Amino acid sequence: MKKSALPIDALDLASGPVFVVTMLAEARSLKRRPELREFGDLDDATSAELADATRPADPLVPVGYERRDTTASLLMLVGNVAVNLATAAAVGRLHRFVYRNRVVDLGNRRGSFVISMVLWDFLYYWNHRWMHEVRLFWANHVTHHSSEYYNLSTALRQPWSGYLLAWVYLPMPALGLKPQHVARAGQLNLLYQYWIHTEAVDRLPPSAEAVLNTPSHHRVHHGANPQYLDKNYGGILITWDKLFGTFEPEVRKIKYGLTKNIRTFNPVRIGYHEFVDITRDVRSARGLRAKLGHVFRRPGWSPDP
Repeated sequence: MKKSALPIDALDLASGPVFVVTMLAEARSLKRRPELREFGDLDDATSAELADATRPADPLVPVGYERRDTTASLLMLVGNVAVNLATAAAVGRLHRFVYRNRVVDLGNRRGSFVISMVLWDFLYYWNHRWMHEVRLFWANHVTHHSSEYYNLSTALRQPWSGYLLAWVYLPMPALGLKPQHVARAGQLNLLYQYWIHTEAVDRLPPSAEAVLNTPSHHRVHHGANPQYLDKNYGGILITWDKLFGTFEPEVRKIKYGLTKNIRTFNPVRIGYHEFVDITRDVRSARGLRAKLGHVFRRPGWSPDP
């Protein structure tokens, strides 16, 4: 997250100890529950995992923490912070430039910060969806999905190329929302999403599940099971998924990770392996259409019939 003034503020600094305490508490909680989930690619999935989504739900079976996996996630966070610090000034200047040339002035209206929160969440939905639908953007986001574990440390497995989509939020300063409000809305949205990366919480009351993005909804998003792929993109609100047809409820045990896992704890490979694969595919492709397709079509796209 890039702020318009300071890239790191008191709220960011205070969140560090909270992350440590909550991860320790979650690890202790999950240790009491059996580690029975299978790992691996979906090519080796059981028939039950690939069965129709209407079958009775399997129990959630948490796997807790794994030292190398958690270390990799924390190293990805360090890299993410470093990249954000390096690009914060440029992004801040861009937002201030757009704000000076705004077309309307929503920022001076009562409730402008609430507007900022809702609009950020709406744009985040599309930002997140495009990261799953455009391979270049997926190369950035795949980092976050690369763990076969699902716990609070997974929330900290952040990518190193977020600047590729910094333009998505430019409509906010263009509408006159103050850059500091835009930055704060993004910060709070990201911090909200930390706690939903857990299996220690089953489901919230139905009224909350109907509107908010919850651990249950976000577990689906991290699932590699066929019916869970590319679902539940919301940040704070799950409303956008229900409105735009990308909502999927949690109905059975989830297989986390990628459909083809990268099997590495090396943070550099985690952060850039898909960019390397794109480069390889572009080099080997014949014709401009195929080369561009490997960059801008959906992940897994092939020019072959």
